[in-house]
Amino acid sequence: MYSVKIEKIAEEFELENILPQMKLQHRVLTKSEVNRPALQLAGFYEHFDDDRLQIIGRVEHSYLRQLELNVRKKVLRQLFAFQVPAIILCKDLEPFPEMLDYAETYDVPLLRTKDTTSNFMAELIRWLKGQLAERVTMHGVLVDIYGEGILIIGESGVGKSETALELIKRGHRLVADDSVEIKRISHTTLVGTSPELIRYLIELRGIGIIDVKELFGVSSVKLSQNIDLVIRLEIWDGKKNYERLGLSEEFIEILGNKVVCNSIPIRPGRNVAVICESAAINHRQKKMGYDAARALNERINKSIGIE
Repeated sequence: MYSVKIEKIAEEFELENILPQMKLQHRVLTKSEVNRPALQLAGFYEHFDDDRLQIIGRVEHSYLRQLELNVRKKVLRQLFAFQVPAIILCKDLEPFPEMLDYAETYDVPLLRTKDTTSNFMAELIRWLKGQLAERVTMHGVLVDIYGEGILIIGESGVGKSETALELIKRGHRLVADDSVEIKRISHTTLVGTSPELIRYLIELRGIGIIDVKELFGVSSVKLSQNIDLVIRLEIWDGKKNYERLGLSEEFIEILGNKVVCNSIPIRPGRNVAVICESAAINHRQKKMGYDAARALNERINKSIGIE
């Protein structure tokens, strides 16, 4: 279970703390979903998730405004009594006086944004998905090659960092070396980044630690990147049958998501950086609808009369 501080949310989205005496530092949120309590204001609390942020937009505000004072007090008291993580007013709406009272009574932060409700909710959910995503740390190197996120894995000493350095010299960008933090944003999206302590650093045996950002400039690094393809480097094994045509794909599972994985055998004379570039371009072509291996297979079948 991961969490994010309410204070960090307020800073990220420039939210106004309507009750500044109510400190936000030690308050945390554990759910990436948010809720507009329209049904709750109408009295329906079955299946109400009181551990979500509650968003009040113009619709909810207008509904509350047309209620009689005593009814509005009852409705708001019931909502605040659940002690939700925070209530956020959108479009710079003015809080009702009873909102201020119940916020203090039940110790519920009351925040406000100038943004529209739909825009704010969309950005907030997207950001929370990243902050609270399930995550794992893998040993490997993550690089951006022609916009494709390539995670290079393999046994220690196989040449992952050296390959990354050659790719950087060829104009590609480093995201993480040695330790890659991977977050599962959705069932189709994995995002990798580097631990802050070793960000943009590469360890090269015989040389030591180099700072890629300082050595090659800011254009050679990137903070995070979607993982599109995994390349596994392994020492050449003459007894193993390696994929020659590419008609079948191998996958690796990371946090429940399947990612295409290419196993690249390493032997003297092979330019691994060029192979990684080719793998990235080929993978992009496949995503765009062209598969060279299948095109060749269709040509062969057609030439021998197989439909």
